[in-house]
Amino acid sequence: MNYNTKYVVRLTAEEREQLLKLVHTGKAAAAKRRRAQVLLKADAGPEGSGRTDREVAAALEVSEGCVHDVRQEYVEQGLAAALERKRRSRHRPRKLDGAQEAHLIALACGPAPKGRARWTLRLLADKLVELEIVDSISKDSVHRVLKKTNSSRG
Repeated sequence: MNYNTKYVVRLTAEEREQLLKLVHTGKAAAAKRRRAQVLLKADAGPEGSGRTDREVAAALEVSEGCVHDVRQEYVEQGLAAALERKRRSRHRPRKLDGAQEAHLIALACGPAPKGRARWTLRLLADKLVELEIVDSISKDSVHRVLKKTNSSRG
């Protein structure tokens, strides 16, 4: 991916001093120090070198994407946000609520569609959409709901 220098880092004297202290004391986490180094090398202010993403990445042995992300966070959210690692949210909202799950289970336990011996996960997913119970759903989501039930579909 080609990262152009869309986000220009211009550190104030106080920010630059804070970052230099962070880098040279060795008390901070490695990821935080690395992000501070990225900002220092990318600084286009009066005391900075204003290097490109590619140059900063090569100098610090990090990816260009890392440099781009740190720049973007600094410009959009400030110094504190740029220094902190983002925790990836693993929580995804449930696709079906209790009532919708009940509809799915009732469908699965009911008679199979005409011309079929039994329900498939794909048929159940398509039927939920057809009945306008959900806008869209994958067969994997259907599988997870049915796996939780103790009922026999036979």
